[in-house]
Amino acid sequence: MDIKLHKQATTTPKIRAEIQAASASISDSELARQYGVSDSTIRRWRYRGDVHDRPHTRHNLLTTLTHEQEEVLVAAREFLRLGLDDLLIVAREFLNPRLSRSGLHRMLKRRDVPTLAELARQDVGGDETPRYKPFKDYEPGYVHIDIKHLPQMPDEQQKRYLYVAIDRATRWVYLEVRSSQSAKDARAFMKQVEEKAPFKIQTVLTDNGKSFTDRFTRAGERKPSGRHPFDQECQAHGIEHRLIKPGRPQTNGMVERFNGRISDVLATRCYASGEDLEQTLKRYCWLYNHHIPQKALHHQSPIAAMKEWEAKRPALFTKRVVNHPGPYI
Repeated sequence: MDIKLHKQATTTPKIRAEIQAASASISDSELARQYGVSDSTIRRWRYRGDVHDRPHTRHNLLTTLTHEQEEVLVAAREFLRLGLDDLLIVAREFLNPRLSRSGLHRMLKRRDVPTLAELARQDVGGDETPRYKPFKDYEPGYVHIDIKHLPQMPDEQQKRYLYVAIDRATRWVYLEVRSSQSAKDARAFMKQVEEKAPFKIQTVLTDNGKSFTDRFTRAGERKPSGRHPFDQECQAHGIEHRLIKPGRPQTNGMVERFNGRISDVLATRCYASGEDLEQTLKRYCWLYNHHIPQKALHHQSPIAAMKEWEAKRPALFTKRVVNHPGPYI
């Protein structure tokens, strides 16, 4: 007969039956010495009506998520394509700090949420071939920059704009919320990227908007004059400024995909003020850089990938890469 026992079981069904059949005149301590087990083991089996192990799983599994929070996490899984551990980090930061990994996993199974592999197959219509060719390998210093319109908050007189910079090699992201998308603001943002990036920026890729270039005028398309404030900032630091081809936004797809993640974050809750929205974006950027592994980085976070580059090519870096694994402050 196939007998299944717990790994740490100290008795067999035969011994348990002998314990239950023992005379009432024999004390628990005497039986414990006879079979070489503890008194608690004797008491557990002496007064039980069977000799089989019972499951240790709770009969009433506790849930720490409300229905609304579950809806947010299901949407985040489908839109952000986060693995279980990544999704748990986001859930603890934004929804419920007491959520357990097993509780999150049970919720996803109960809601029949597709796995990441199933979602990937849906994206490509069942074909394993990716839609687009991946970027070729680059070293840190090739930065994509874009501007995203933000929703206007109740306490704001006008809407604001999110400036995003992402490094092609490490996926490191820096972002700022600004009041306009003028060339002056674009130049100021570029200065901040140069200040915050721990590596030397070699190349910047942007679209053809007036914030970044004077390539397009009323007379039509022309070669950039080099006098645009953004170009002047790049020239001052020896940075090559590249422009995408007109009508080819996928060329800047890396930052566009990150902006898509931002759109999903914005859709997960209502924001009371512009400050609330801005702090949420900064907190998500911190989570993305320090905690969320990226498939393109062999399941490392951007900061972890950057530290590897720093060890291999220290000449590329202007300051030490610091990882902050703790909670966002």
